[in-house]
Amino acid sequence: MRAGWIAAGLLALAAPVLLPQRHLAVYVLLALTAAVAVGVSMLMGYAGQVSLGQASFYAIGAYAAGLLAVHGLPPLLGLLAAPLVAAAAALLVGAPLLRLRGHHLAFATLAMQLILLGLLSRGEWAGGAIGLQGIPRFSVAGVQVRDDVGYAYLALAVLALVMLIYRNVVVSRVGRALRAAATGEAAAAACGVPVGRYRLAVFALSAAFAGLAGGVYAFYLGYLSPGSFPVLLSIEFVVMAAVGGLGTIAGPLVGATVITLLVQALTVLGTQPGMPGYAPAVLSYAVYGLVLVVAVLYLPRGIVPSVHGALRIPRRKS
Repeated sequence: MRAGWIAAGLLALAAPVLLPQRHLAVYVLLALTAAVAVGVSMLMGYAGQVSLGQASFYAIGAYAAGLLAVHGLPPLLGLLAAPLVAAAAALLVGAPLLRLRGHHLAFATLAMQLILLGLLSRGEWAGGAIGLQGIPRFSVAGVQVRDDVGYAYLALAVLALVMLIYRNVVVSRVGRALRAAATGEAAAAACGVPVGRYRLAVFALSAAFAGLAGGVYAFYLGYLSPGSFPVLLSIEFVVMAAVGGLGTIAGPLVGATVITLLVQALTVLGTQPGMPGYAPAVLSYAVYGLVLVVAVLYLPRGIVPSVHGALRIPRRKS
């Protein structure tokens, strides 16, 4: 297992300098979406909460970093503020929302994103429907990140940080308590586990992951608009986490890679000469639906747990 992680890490470090220039943008976006999917996997796999509005925290982090940078503050300060603002927003809305369960919570988080998109499209402070323009490049101590290779390593650093925090949470007291709550919430509460408080903390932490990734996204594009954060993006994060394997370390990475590469391939197919203009969007929706159906039927636990189960060698009876 450790050798696999080392090999994957070395491959990820070498990819930005080995990939052709036209593929670097896909690499950057893959790393950022994987960071958000890690939070979704933690939220759904351990806290047992379904969120269809994770792209709203991605947007909050992006706009927080972009607005601070546009108004003259250092980009590093904007990037540091992005996860804090997203986590604060999650705490604010999570206190009432997390009282809901199942599809009620999913619809509530979806409504939250729709409200946010409406506010962004009508708020002049955020650029309105035109969008927030003129976001400077990310820089630290006067050193500016200009090319896609630099942003690829910045996105990779964010993903590594998110993975490290996720792993530490999983093996901590909070992670054990959440696993106990997932097995039996009433029993865990009777043993003194503050289930509601822990779930709110995980909700805020997953939002912070999304906000941090959104901050890098803002500096990478240099432009933000409400259309950059559609509802389909939140569904994409859920599909990535579910297909890879909820509550696993490697699952979000595998799911994000599979879905991103599939969507990119279908986007190329949908933009071929003779294809209608709506083909890329229709094919994307078809991919999410088809992948979910296949995963539920044949890989109900996700790719990573299913592969681990298939490779596990049963012990011989003595």
